[in-house]
Amino acid sequence: MSRSSNEQSPYRWVGAAPVVAALTVLLVACGSGPRPISTLRPVVVTSGSRIQPDSTRLDSINRWVPPMQDFIFTDPSFMVINDPAPRPSYPWETLQIIGDDSVRIAHEPLQDLQLAYQIYAFLHLMRHQGRIGEWFPDAADLEGYDLERFILDRTADTWLLGRVVYDTQPYGPLDELIYAQDRGYLDEFLLTARPDEFQDVREAYEEEHPGRLEEYQAWFEETFDRPAPGLGVT
Repeated sequence: MSRSSNEQSPYRWVGAAPVVAALTVLLVACGSGPRPISTLRPVVVTSGSRIQPDSTRLDSINRWVPPMQDFIFTDPSFMVINDPAPRPSYPWETLQIIGDDSVRIAHEPLQDLQLAYQIYAFLHLMRHQGRIGEWFPDAADLEGYDLERFILDRTADTWLLGRVVYDTQPYGPLDELIYAQDRGYLDEFLLTARPDEFQDVREAYEEEHPGRLEEYQAWFEETFDRPAPGLGVT
């Protein structure tokens, strides 16, 4: 079950639209599956760099995001707690698993952000409980870096669906994540942003892919007009 710090529902993707409206958009009658996606918007950042939507991929993401959202909101056996954060933050910066049945995560108090951060926290809790395989069987045995990469990939999928289909507003940390995913730089994004946490993985990666991290860092600065996270102000 999900709870935000002010007890408002996280099912509001856009602005202050009511809960019922969001449910109408995201979910359909039991057993019929998610609605087919009809409108796709490209994602554009100030540098002019674009993500062009792929309807097949978005349809695939849309098959698991709404059921997971519904499960997070309605299942009483666990709690995902959203807290307000005073500044932009990446999902991993505020994650806190509490006991065996609760997880806490903080982000700026913008409704559009809640679901992506909740899914990040939820998947970490499911792995902690040994249940992530119920959603993604190929993740059942993942640990450490491989687990974190997998969960960030699913978090990026969630945010991409919001940006492309449901017109969620731009948000720097999550936009950076979906661009890194789209351009094939997810490993570089993660290893640069968190070098101390995954130091052994980074050293092995640099040996196997010489110059790749520098290539990513140059791309990031050109795309977002600032150093990549882990190299400058985040």
